[in-house]
Amino acid sequence: MNPSFDLSGKVAMVTGGSKGLGRAMALGFAEAGADIVVASRKLPGCESVAKEVQALGRRALPLACHVSDWAQCEALIEASIAELGRIDVLVNNAGIAPVAPRLLDVTEELFDKTIGVNLKGPLRLAALAAEHMAEGSSIINISSVASLRPIPTTAVYGAAKAGLNTLTQVMAQEFAPKGIRVNAIVCGTFWTDSFRKAVPSEKAAAAAARGSVSRRIAEPEEIVGTALYLATDAASYTTGQLIQVDGGVLP
Repeated sequence: MNPSFDLSGKVAMVTGGSKGLGRAMALGFAEAGADIVVASRKLPGCESVAKEVQALGRRALPLACHVSDWAQCEALIEASIAELGRIDVLVNNAGIAPVAPRLLDVTEELFDKTIGVNLKGPLRLAALAAEHMAEGSSIINISSVASLRPIPTTAVYGAAKAGLNTLTQVMAQEFAPKGIRVNAIVCGTFWTDSFRKAVPSEKAAAAAARGSVSRRIAEPEEIVGTALYLATDAASYTTGQLIQVDGGVLP
C-alpha cells in the first residue's frame, strides 16, 4: 500500500487558524483536498483565511471560539457538525506564551489564561471531537520545545505544553479503540506574529536562531509537511508520538 497524503472528502478543524502556523496548516490541508473549519478568538481573521481556503476550491467555515471556554468549545463542535457533517482531523493549535521574568511575577490571571488556552481547551475539544470522528481520523496537538527544555521566563507556558504532551499520549491510548490517532508536533522557533512581537531586535532573533543546528528560524509553511503526514493515512501506524520539528534544537 502506497502512503497517501490525500485529504479529499475530509474535514479538518484548525484552532488558532487565523494566522501563523494555524493558517499555514489550514491552507496546506485545503490544498490536499480537505474542507476546513477555521477557528480562532476573533472572527474577522477566521473569515480572511476562509476566503483563502475557498479560493483553493474547498469549503470553509469560519467560527469564533475561545478554547479555554468549554461552552464555546461545545458550540464550535456542534456548529461544525451541523454545517459540514463530520470532523476527520482536529488540530489543537491555539496557544499563548506570555512571559514572566520570575515565578514571583506570575499572576493568577496569567497562569489561568495560559493553562486554559494551551491545556484545558485542547483536552475538551479533543474529547468532544472524538465523539464524532470515524476510524482513521487524526488529532494533532501543537506543542513546543519549551515543554522539553524549560527556561524560567516560559515556565507556565512550558508546563502547559508539557501537560499537552502527556495528554497526547493519554488521548492516543483512550481513542485507539475507535481508530483515532493522536500525535503532537513539538515546535521549535517559527516566524509567527507572536514570535515577531516577542523578539525585541535582530540580535535577539539571531540568538534564537543559534539555538538549533539549522541556525535559522522556520517559516510557518515548514510545519505543513509534518502536519499533513500526521493528518493522513500516510501515518496510519503512528500514534502517541511527540514529533520534534525544531531545526535540530541543541541540548
